[in-house]
Amino acid sequence: MTRLEEVNAKLARTRAFIAEAGLGAMVINTRANFAWLTAGGSSHVVLSSEMGVGALIVTPDGQHLLTDNIEAPRLEDEEVGELPFEIDFMQWDEKDNEEMLATIATPPFGSDAPLPWAQDVSGGFNRLRWQLMEPEIERYEVIARAASEAIAQTGREIEPGMSEHEIAGMLMHRGFAAGAQPFVALVATDERMRRYRHPIPTDKRLERHAMLVIGVTKWGLGVFATRMVHFGEPPAELQDKHAACCYVDACLNLETVPGASIADVFAKAVAAYEETGYADEWRLHHQGGATGYAGREYKGAFDCEEIVLANQPFAWNPSIVGTKSEDTMVTTEDGPRFLSQLAGWPAISVTYEGTTLERAGMLVR
Repeated sequence: MTRLEEVNAKLARTRAFIAEAGLGAMVINTRANFAWLTAGGSSHVVLSSEMGVGALIVTPDGQHLLTDNIEAPRLEDEEVGELPFEIDFMQWDEKDNEEMLATIATPPFGSDAPLPWAQDVSGGFNRLRWQLMEPEIERYEVIARAASEAIAQTGREIEPGMSEHEIAGMLMHRGFAAGAQPFVALVATDERMRRYRHPIPTDKRLERHAMLVIGVTKWGLGVFATRMVHFGEPPAELQDKHAACCYVDACLNLETVPGASIADVFAKAVAAYEETGYADEWRLHHQGGATGYAGREYKGAFDCEEIVLANQPFAWNPSIVGTKSEDTMVTTEDGPRFLSQLAGWPAISVTYEGTTLERAGMLVR
């Protein structure tokens, strides 16, 4: 499937959504949906912004890109040039998307983000991107390899005495060097690993034990992975916790098959925590969930009403005090298709209900 064929298939999905919702046009403002509809295009300038600098407009019989004169040349040359989007722009100091939209479409308008003159239909529209096409999975595998290598190389090169900020800088450097954009770089060392589940890096210096968490995106697709490093032989208690955490990880990934209830998957993970002797650890941190074009499309929970889809990406992240296990995968009928890989990292074999998975072990240096 070519990029144009992929985009045309997604335009057809979008038009079916427009017709079912009774809309005159769909206004797409978010970076995530821009990337999805353009098969990997980028509409951002500010790394942390969820909104793009161009809006895609899809009508029953056409598609446009609305932007300003600053962004139009790059977006046309580098993001959508060969795609069937008509580009409309105004001067940067005169830009008014509502005014521009009125010249190409008729209300009612739907939007994937809150706008005063459009109906926010993001809840339904975002679902269109949850099931990946094969070309999307192929792109995902490329960026996942880069993320896997970035975190593995960082783990092999860090040294005691480095600050968490220095380690995070190594992670982000390798992400950018691979052509990706880091959006998560969590680092915890020693006692901070035992205290915090979301440890943003600090000036704390590594002594013996480090947890590295990376999140990078390219073509709109996000990859998450966590790796553990220990200098010297890890204490038996820590090794036991990590093995238990990997067991819960295997449970989550193996139970996440097309047609499964997320509430049931979550309940089985809670039971796996109890089985390993760490019954209440799930209460201290969310367990992850569906990912892809958003960091979390939704999180697993007892009351989650979602059903697992085929070719849907997930990043589960079970944790037990001092350790965590996390990779990104896509669902198949035959089990998880892992995107992030061990990349030379030591593995731990975990068997859950007769099926054995290789999960990321602890790198001992």
